[in-house]
Amino acid sequence: MENHMTGKVIVITGAASGFGKLVSEKSAALGAHIVCADIDAPVLEQACQVIVAAGGSAICKVTDVRSSEQMVALATAAIDAFGRIDVWINNAGVMPLAFYSDHKTAAPAWDQCIDINIKGVLNGIIAAYDQMIEQGAGHIINLSSIYGNFPVAGAGVYGASKAAVNFLSDSLRVESQGKIKVTTIRPTGVPGTGLSAGIINPEAVIGILGQNGPVYMQSMQARLDGQIAAEQMDANNIEYYALEPEYLADQIIYVINQPWGIAISDVTVRASGDRYIL
Repeated sequence: MENHMTGKVIVITGAASGFGKLVSEKSAALGAHIVCADIDAPVLEQACQVIVAAGGSAICKVTDVRSSEQMVALATAAIDAFGRIDVWINNAGVMPLAFYSDHKTAAPAWDQCIDINIKGVLNGIIAAYDQMIEQGAGHIINLSSIYGNFPVAGAGVYGASKAAVNFLSDSLRVESQGKIKVTTIRPTGVPGTGLSAGIINPEAVIGILGQNGPVYMQSMQARLDGQIAAEQMDANNIEYYALEPEYLADQIIYVINQPWGIAISDVTVRASGDRYIL
């Protein structure tokens, strides 16, 4: 495949870990200039140093996506360093799964979810928009979730935040055709990202599993106990039950690594035996 990554300037929020870190490293290895943003300063600096040590081009800027001012400053840093913004990836997000009955403990996390998952994406779009329009070309990638596809128990607020991301993405695509490409990434469960650490009530995952809940939970417990069947951990086997983060990161790279005239609008990558019903 022809490399369309060389020289592209890519801004990535939530770049200190998970998908953001992987996509940053993979993009830099293909010749892109990376602007890494995250709220966690020490981990962000370390992630940026890894890219530079490997021969890549990267800068980092501590950024809270909830702040429109800080997101504009992030865009300015990218332009000052590299002269343009070709791709902006709104990757930062949280996943506070909880039932409505958990509201007393979940409310603060739900507030944070709305601010990061919705306002953070909107702030990113706004921060990149004028520069991309002026350039005459740009690409915004928003991380949504399969939870945004349909309402289920245990994910009312989180699912609503990701449904909002879908709306923001599609409305931007319609408004900016011929100027800005827009891609919505809808991950399934990817345990290795650490996103599940934000879950308020572990029982709330039942909404995405439905009747397959017991089988999935057995697989998770078997993995923790070191007793999971080898075929369930093998990506070359149809029973593969949970994606490793790199497989989704590779598809995000594929979306970016296209000619300017080709826009891949929606991406969902699943483990073929993941048991999710959405």
